[in-house]
Amino acid sequence: MKTLAEKPSKNIAYAHKNGYEIISAAEAKLMEAFNKLYLDFLSDSKTEREAHDKGVNLLEASGFKDLVKFENGRIKLAPGDRVYKSCAGKTLMAVIIGKKPLEAGMHIVGAHTDAPRIDIKQNPLYENGDMALLDTHYYGGIKKYQWVTIPLALHGVFVKPNGKTITITIGEDPSDPVLCITDLLPHLSADQNKKTLSEGIEGENLDVIVGSVPVSEKSRKEKIKHNILQLLHDKYGVTEEDFLSAELELVPAGRPREAGLDRSMILGYGQDDRVCAYAGLKALVDIKGIPEYTASVLLCDKEEIGSVGATGMASNFFENTSAELLNLTTDSYNELTLKRALNNSWMISADVNALFDPLYASVSEKKNSAILNHGVCLSKYGGSRGKSGSSDASAEFVAEIRRIFDKAGVIWQTGELGKVDQGGGGTIAWLMARYGMHVVDCGVGLLSMHSPMELAGKLDIFMAYKAYLAFLKDGRK
Repeated sequence: MKTLAEKPSKNIAYAHKNGYEIISAAEAKLMEAFNKLYLDFLSDSKTEREAHDKGVNLLEASGFKDLVKFENGRIKLAPGDRVYKSCAGKTLMAVIIGKKPLEAGMHIVGAHTDAPRIDIKQNPLYENGDMALLDTHYYGGIKKYQWVTIPLALHGVFVKPNGKTITITIGEDPSDPVLCITDLLPHLSADQNKKTLSEGIEGENLDVIVGSVPVSEKSRKEKIKHNILQLLHDKYGVTEEDFLSAELELVPAGRPREAGLDRSMILGYGQDDRVCAYAGLKALVDIKGIPEYTASVLLCDKEEIGSVGATGMASNFFENTSAELLNLTTDSYNELTLKRALNNSWMISADVNALFDPLYASVSEKKNSAILNHGVCLSKYGGSRGKSGSSDASAEFVAEIRRIFDKAGVIWQTGELGKVDQGGGGTIAWLMARYGMHVVDCGVGLLSMHSPMELAGKLDIFMAYKAYLAFLKDGRK
């Protein structure tokens, strides 16, 4: 009797294992070294602007050049050339030109560098109850109660009408003061306790206290507010009107930390999705030689609010940059060749997934959930309810990814974001799939996703890097 099996196999059942039972001692050392670098990146990248700038620094140190310098067309790009393109100091695309023409497609790792946070409003400063406060508007999907009473740092920029940009960071240096949003004491919380978690802290009450000392001028109104304005003016040269053209973000203060008595995890803010962003970027710069297909890493903004705006994945930045690359690698640019290049590309949407949490087991279906330290998580589809909002990768493309990961010794698993009809979530995958390219989600699993402090396993982080490196430099069957 004939069989469809290619060859007999003793292991016909499937079960993924804890990666620490598989990883070698030598690779474990590489893992620790990689995570040390990642900790530094995460600590210095509390905003999408900072992540962009750290990314550019890493690229330029690795020989990448700004694509703007080539856009006059006088110098063409050749296989092995390393270039990057920035968009508004927030979104970034980096590329190594491959051996095959761009029309054959690219291998793309796409992540996002924005994270849930609390933004400062445009006219924010006011005085009440002998305190000065800044009015805020939260960004992305947060649980508001998690952001009260914790130390917060202020990051961002003031931009003057003359174009001068003033960058500020307050609350990260040990000598800096920190900021805080207050909460009710238990003794007065009878009414608050009757509300749901989502209603207990109102969005308009997420205002941060910034001062309580008045100026000595007796005739001055709002003396405490004026003192804060004076402090800002003395240190940064800004006025109250400059808040109108500022982008200021409140984020958890302090460095990310190793977590667990065995130091096997990392606890820090913004790992969704800077963990995948760093892993992808580091994989690109670590490619040796010339990849078969053009290798690209795309780090975009605004994913947490729908990928909108000029710096979001729904913009034409990626397509426009791809057109520039095509123009610089061919003698006769045309729209059809660009469409073929995009259609023939392969992409990993590098975004995080939820880990199985034994304390909240009821929201997950364990055998289809990612498990801590079982490796990078491949998600064939995302979305919610009936896969709404998902690109749902083809079986053929998932098989290609399996081949690439297994060949490279990547420890990996599959996972979904919770039980069917329990919730769900989306990534930039569907926005890339509209070009006709093959796309699949693959990233690090997190505990406490979208909280001020998210938890990830070091092994999973390292395996994401290893997976992206294999994908970017691998050929096709």
